Amino acid sequence: MEPPHPQLSITVKNGGEILGHLVIDSTIGGRACGGLRLVPDVDEPEIAGLARAMTLKFGYVSLPQGGGKSGVRGDPEAPREERRQRLVAFAHAIAPLLRRGLYAPFSDMGIDNTDIRYMLQAVGLPVKRRELRGNSSGYYTALSVMAGIQRGAQHIGLNLSRATVAIEGFGKVGGALGGLLDAAGIKVVAISTSRGTLYNPRGLDLKRLCAEPGRALVERYTEAEHLDRTALLELPVDVLCPCARHNTIHASNAWRIAAKLISPGANNPITPEAEPILAERSVLCLPYFVTNCGGALGGTMEFAMHRRATIERVIEQQLGARIARLLKESARQKRSPRQLAEEESRRRFAAMQQAAEHASMKARLFALGLECHRRGWLPGGLMRTLSLSYFEKRAGG
Repeated sequence: MEPPHPQLSITVKNGGEILGHLVIDSTIGGRACGGLRLVPDVDEPEIAGLARAMTLKFGYVSLPQGGGKSGVRGDPEAPREERRQRLVAFAHAIAPLLRRGLYAPFSDMGIDNTDIRYMLQAVGLPVKRRELRGNSSGYYTALSVMAGIQRGAQHIGLNLSRATVAIEGFGKVGGALGGLLDAAGIKVVAISTSRGTLYNPRGLDLKRLCAEPGRALVERYTEAEHLDRTALLELPVDVLCPCARHNTIHASNAWRIAAKLISPGANNPITPEAEPILAERSVLCLPYFVTNCGGALGGTMEFAMHRRATIERVIEQQLGARIARLLKESARQKRSPRQLAEEESRRRFAAMQQAAEHASMKARLFALGLECHRRGWLPGGLMRTLSLSYFEKRAGG
């Protein structure tokens, strides 16, 4: 199925310099939602792919939001004032879309929700009481990646107690995933940042690495071999978790991937040309919008005032069981998990669009209650109680 073109794509310039990009891939009820990232080299194709990923994620877990994404060019390790100046300049350029509610940003690479709140308020946009409060999206994404590792390993008969794992991109998602793997007793032998790769076949000290955030941690850690950043993808490991940027696994290196299982935390980490190569080599590739949808699901549950333990249970159990069913059905139909999951996501997304166009009285009342919750006019416990079955059903399919 050929996906539709994005509904809107904007390049923002500051003089002759490209400041950033915004892409709206889809809308529901005239609205789209998705992260805003700050990285030095972001371009329009990357943001378009990320916006499409949001559509697929929202469709997969039936969250009624359109898919959008934005990116600002800048150094994520620059002083906060410098980073925020760039964010505010970008927000001024897209302010009409923000005011209309066409695009609602949340944090992604290089920034957090306090930066988003500052940016919106700087251009005169009020932030409602319960909006943009959480900063645990990376952890929730890591939970769904972990669910993919566990269910994928069961599917191919891989004993995780003896397995080795490599994590590309040891940031918000990759670092949280490292902590989860370490707690489960699963050996992580390699991690990478933009500064390079650490590799020790006997295992890395994840507690120490998780306590030392930042790209330069690979330069400070001495109990491992230091390799080029791209070398991580081809190391002799059982499980590979790409949690960095898009298209890092491509036709040129897919033949050298040694892992038996790929559970992505990144969006679009595998190019379309690489997928059949990996399939030919019997590498199980889980769909990225399935294994990293925990950020969207968990972040929405957090907004609805659910406790972390509840969010963990829903992702691990309901979403995990759904991944297992996807893999079983993929084997039965002899079709890739990506094909089946994408078809399901698009069907569900189309159904949500149709429902939004013909909103029932119940749906209108729900929207009214949601707005009251955003403004802090309803007790958090009420939203938490009323919404649990809603989220369980969407995670479980």
